Amino acid sequence: MTAVFKHELKLNLKSLLIWALSVGGMGFACILLYTSMEGEMAEMADTFSNMGAFSDAFGMSTLSIATLSGFFATEVGTVHGLGSAMFAAIMATVLLSKEEEAHTGEFLYSLPLSRGKTVLAKGLSLLAELVIFTAICGALYVLGFVMLKEDIPFKETGIFLIRMLLMNVEIASLALIISACSAKNRIGLGLGMALVFYAYDLIGRVVPDMKDYLFFGPFSIANASEIFSGKEMPVPALITTAVIITISLIAAYLSYIKKDLAS
Repeated sequence: MTAVFKHELKLNLKSLLIWALSVGGMGFACILLYTSMEGEMAEMADTFSNMGAFSDAFGMSTLSIATLSGFFATEVGTVHGLGSAMFAAIMATVLLSKEEEAHTGEFLYSLPLSRGKTVLAKGLSLLAELVIFTAICGALYVLGFVMLKEDIPFKETGIFLIRMLLMNVEIASLALIISACSAKNRIGLGLGMALVFYAYDLIGRVVPDMKDYLFFGPFSIANASEIFSGKEMPVPALITTAVIITISLIAAYLSYIKKDLAS
């Protein structure tokens, strides 16, 4: 089981680093750009905060983009949220199905290791990858604040990263069902699912009648503008996330250990 865990981490190390450095690097660049745009941001802050539904969707009605923390929440929050969701969906969608598509399962499941333990080891490796991804991005964001010699909002940034990690676990658990039920690469389906969740949250913050149903989407627990403005996590969203993760993991596990693997 440990060998499978280590093998998965080693196999996905390159992809992990590319995604983490790309997403974290874009967030880092956004932070550094703040200095050159600070004057313009101060002039545009009032305008952006009074653009109705657009301001609500991107959190500019509750935070001022003229401040670094507000700029971070609206810009880096969007980049990290969408980028990390795509990464989680892609990695989870191929986690189990790749063994059948590449016919490596014929060797893997001939080893003295139950299919259930193999799924568990792969799932733990995916969780480790999401944690490492979050840590790398977080380190780059902190570095950005340090380079600008600005006070680092450790509390808000820490809560933001933890909630984003939880959101990614939820998306990954749903994508894992796709992987468990498929014998082929379904990256497009997993990626599309992540984008639909993002669009659902964005539209839900624009359309007043949908705001009461935002808790159904994973992004509802990790909205950066709400976190940096001091709002508490919505309890219905947290409960929904816990239920979805639990049910999804159980469904993926049972589906995979009972299915007839393609030869």
